[in-house]
Parts: sequence; C-alpha cells; structure tokens
Amino acid sequence: MLRRAALAGLFAGVAASIVALAVVEPQIDNALVIEEARSAGSTHEDPVFGRSTQVVGGMIAAIAVAVCLALVVGVVFARVRHRLPAATDFGRAALLAFLGFTTLALLPGLKYPANPPGVGDPETVTARTVQYLTLIAAAVAITWLAFLVHDRLAARPWPPAYRAAIGVAVAAVGYTALLMTWPATPDSVPADIPAALLWDFRLASLAELAALWTVFGLSFGLLLTPRRVPVAVAA
Repeated sequence: MLRRAALAGLFAGVAASIVALAVVEPQIDNALVIEEARSAGSTHEDPVFGRSTQVVGGMIAAIAVAVCLALVVGVVFARVRHRLPAATDFGRAALLAFLGFTTLALLPGLKYPANPPGVGDPETVTARTVQYLTLIAAAVAITWLAFLVHDRLAARPWPPAYRAAIGVAVAAVGYTALLMTWPATPDSVPADIPAALLWDFRLASLAELAALWTVFGLSFGLLLTPRRVPVAVAA
C-alpha cells in the first residue's frame, strides 16, 4: 500500500508542478516586477539562485513534498480504511483525498489565503505559522469528530443516508465555526499590489493544491483497484 501511495504521490506531484508552472509562476513574475519597482534606487543583494533555478527547484520540491505527503496519507488510509463509508477502495481513497484537500488546503486557503511576493511582514512569520498550523489541527479534529458521530449512529436503525447527512452537517458546522472564530492574519496587503494580481495568485495556488489532491485520490484509488474482475466459476 505504501508503494502504491508513493507512486500516486509521484503522479500528483507532477500534476501539481505542471499547474504551478502554468498558472502560479506567471503571477509570481508579475509580483516580482512590483517588488523590484518598490525597491528601485535602494541597494539590495542579488538572489542566490536565478529565476529559472527557482522555478525548476520549486517543481522538484512539489514532487518531493507530494510523495512524502502521499506516504503519510497511505498510513492514514491503512488505519481508517474500515471507517470510510464507501463500498470500494477507489471510493475510500477518493473520499480520503477529498477530506485531505478540505482540511489541509481549502479551509486554510479560505482563512489564510496565499500571498504573492511583496505581501507579508517578516516579523509576523511565527504568528502566521502558528495560526495556520493550529487551524489545520482543529480542522482535522472536526473531521474526526464527524466520523465518530457517524460511527455512533451506526448502532441505530437509521438508513445510511441519514447517518451520512448528520456527519456532513457536524463537519460543516465545525468548519464554519473555525473560520469564524480563528484570528485573522496580522498582515495587510500593500497598496501597490493590484487586487486582480492578489486574487489570481490565490486562486492559482488553490488550483495547484486541488490538482495535487485530485490526481492523488484518483491514482491511489486506481492503484488499489484490481485490474481484472474475478470471474465466478459455476460449481
């Protein structure tokens, strides 16, 4: 299972790096132009690595991170496989990937969206990191709580659709409470950053994560599915 998860992570990393190259990097280039214009006339050190090296290194890093993340998700899948409400491993893998995208990418992206270069105070890095990681931990706890509620209701003579609806409702209420109660980011957006650039970068970053989790879920599910359907032999 870990080998299949790592292979699915490799596919997901390649897909995410392609999306990053196509839609994220152009927005970074636009933000760098504004940042350079902001520092015009002042002395600054040249970057250690050129822009091309940064792009290639970012793509390689995306693949490496995707494989490492896939190994973690593979271990989680093996642990909670029996709890995932799906009839096949493909459905279970797709559901787990959807939950991973929701808790690790979508919710943090809604509360603390990604910012292009030139946005963010270096003095608040620690505070922003703590807020980001604690939000993810709380989202994972809410997801686990929803599954516990679903399992508790399994002892009642209710249709599966009712149990699933209540579990989804618990998760939705919990996610909404997190987004409303968690502290806002301490940074403000500089006036010279266009709103279009800001939102295009945020949407592009979210698209990269969506590609990663979508490809991983589909690939992992397919790798867990037998390629041949066993033929029943008559007695």
